[in-house]
Order: sequence, then C-alpha cells, then structure tokens
Amino acid sequence: MRQLLIVVFVLGCVACNKNEAPPGEAPAREPPAEQTAPENAQIGKPAPDFNLTTLDGNKVKLSDYRGKIVVLEWFNPECPFVKQSHTEGELKGMAAKFKGDVVWLAINSNGPGTQGNGADTNREGKDKFAMDYPIAFDEDGKVGKSYGAERTPHMYVIDPNGVLVYRGAIDNTKGGDAEDVPKVINYVADAIADVKAGKSVRQAETEAWGCTVKYRN
Repeated sequence: MRQLLIVVFVLGCVACNKNEAPPGEAPAREPPAEQTAPENAQIGKPAPDFNLTTLDGNKVKLSDYRGKIVVLEWFNPECPFVKQSHTEGELKGMAAKFKGDVVWLAINSNGPGTQGNGADTNREGKDKFAMDYPIAFDEDGKVGKSYGAERTPHMYVIDPNGVLVYRGAIDNTKGGDAEDVPKVINYVADAIADVKAGKSVRQAETEAWGCTVKYRN
C-alpha cells in the first residue's frame, strides 16, 4: 500500500509540472497575458497617432501629416478662456499666420451632454472665431487622455518627424489681458520658430490654463 501511495504522489507531481491538474481536480488556468499600457504622449517621443472625424465629416490621421509641423489645440467653443483667446488673445488669427507651413487641428474631447459638445455648437464657434482649420471630435476621450489634455485651450506642437516638442499653454497671460503681464510670450509661436530653425524648443512644457476638459464619465 505504501509503495502504491508513493507512485500516485510522483505521478501527481509530474502532472503538476505539465500544468495539468491531478485526477479529480479542475485544470489550472494559464496566467493572463500582460496587457500593453496605453500609449501616452511624452516630450521628445513620437506623438501618439490618432484617427478622428471632423465637424465636416472628414477623417484626420496624425501620421498623414508626417514631414510637417502640426499644432493640436484642445477646444471648447463655450469655454470663456477659449472665447477670450480667439477674440482678443493670441489664438485670434494665429493659425492663419502659419497657413502653408503648419497643420493646425482643433480637438474637442468633451463628452456627450457636456459644455461645448455637439456639431451645432462647434459650428457656431468655428464661424464666430473665423477658424479655417478642422475641428475633430474625440467624444470617448481616448485621444485627449493619451495626450494628457487637461484644459481648453491646451496646446501641443509636433515636429516634422512626428515627435512631440511642446505641450502647455498658448501663452503666459493665464487667460487674462495682455496688460497683466510685462511681456506676452507666445509659447506655441516660439516652439514653431525653434523647430523651423532646427533648434531645441526653448521651453518644451508649461502649465496649461483654461477650462477643464469635460471628459465623458
């Protein structure tokens, strides 16, 4: 009897080593495969690619603009900071100044039912601010979260190699009047100028100001 128990024990160990359960037991489950972490934007690293639909129903894919400087502007047409920037501040007519040299794209990551969401609202904002560049919708918030977009406006500059070189505020006014600061510094314009000159961006990251992005719950 003792010898029989030893044989059963040895056979059971062999089965365990083969990830097989001993007789009468449920098979052991394989450990879950490791999940790849979501790609997040980092200064000096390739900007996460995306494919979004614009207000006009067109598709925009970041990787299609490789070889050009790209500016991403997180957008909410009903945000007071966005309104001020587009009517009196540095965003007023700024994209038009770089037309032909820079691809400019607004992204609205506000979820359904939140402030600034919806085609009609964005169309009104586009007309009011005389925006001649696309507004892309990111209603599920995946693109905004991958970029770490927290505010509107939150600005990003991507160089022709597809590398993120600037992230932060449009300027140093913090949404106030130009008279409130000794000198207005347009961080986005400076970043574009540095990229064009083949230099490192003088200030690669600043603290964004504005309304919070209203991500879907």
